[in-house]
Amino acid sequence: MDYSNILNYGSRAIYPALGLVALYGVFCVVLLVRRIRQKRFSNESAAQKFLEEVREHMQRRDFDAVSDLCDSPPYWSKAVPQLILLAMQNRDRTMTQLRRTLGEKFERDVLSDLEYRTSWIATIVKSAPMLGLLGTVLGMIGAFAKIADMQQTGTDPSQLAGDISFALFTTAAGLTVAIPLVMAGNMIQVRIGKLQDAVELHLGEFLNDLTAALDAEKGTAA
Repeated sequence: MDYSNILNYGSRAIYPALGLVALYGVFCVVLLVRRIRQKRFSNESAAQKFLEEVREHMQRRDFDAVSDLCDSPPYWSKAVPQLILLAMQNRDRTMTQLRRTLGEKFERDVLSDLEYRTSWIATIVKSAPMLGLLGTVLGMIGAFAKIADMQQTGTDPSQLAGDISFALFTTAAGLTVAIPLVMAGNMIQVRIGKLQDAVELHLGEFLNDLTAALDAEKGTAA
C-alpha cells in the first residue's frame, strides 16, 4: 500500500472520528441539562413552597421534621434541600463555619461535577475543527501528490477538483460540530450561573430562619 492510499484512508477516517466526537458532545450536553434540572427547583414558586414548609418546622424548632422533609423523595436530589440537611446535621457550629461548610459542599459535590462536564464540551469544541482541518490537510496532500504525478498517470483534472472539494468538506464538518456545541456550552454556563444564584439566595433565607430558630431555642433554654 503506497502512501497516497494511506492518506486517502486517513482523510476518510476523520468522518467517523468527528461523528464520535459529536455524539459524545451531545451526550455531555444532555447529561448536563438533566443534571442542572435535577439540582434546581422547577420554578421559584416551588422553591418558596419548600422554604415555607421548612420555615414552619423551624418556627416550631422541629429540626427532625426539617431533616425528614429534605430527605423525602421530591427533594433528595436537589441542591438546596441537601445543603439544608447538612446544615441540620451541623447546626451546633457557628454561622460563619456553617456557611463555609455549605459553600464547600456545594462547590465540591455540585459545581465541580458540572465544571468537569463542561470542560469536556470545551475540549470537543476545540478538537472538532482541528480534526476537520487534519482531514483537509491529508486530503490536500493526496491531491497535490496526484498533481505531481499527473503526467505519468494521466489523472483527470476534474477528479482532482473533486478530491480537493472532498478534503475541504472535513473542515466544514468540524465547524458544523463545534458551532452548535459552543452555543450549547454557553447556554449551560448560563444555567449553572442561575443555579448558583438560586442556591445562594435560598440558602440565605434558610440561614436567616435557622439563626432565628436557634436564638429562640437558646432563649427558651435560658
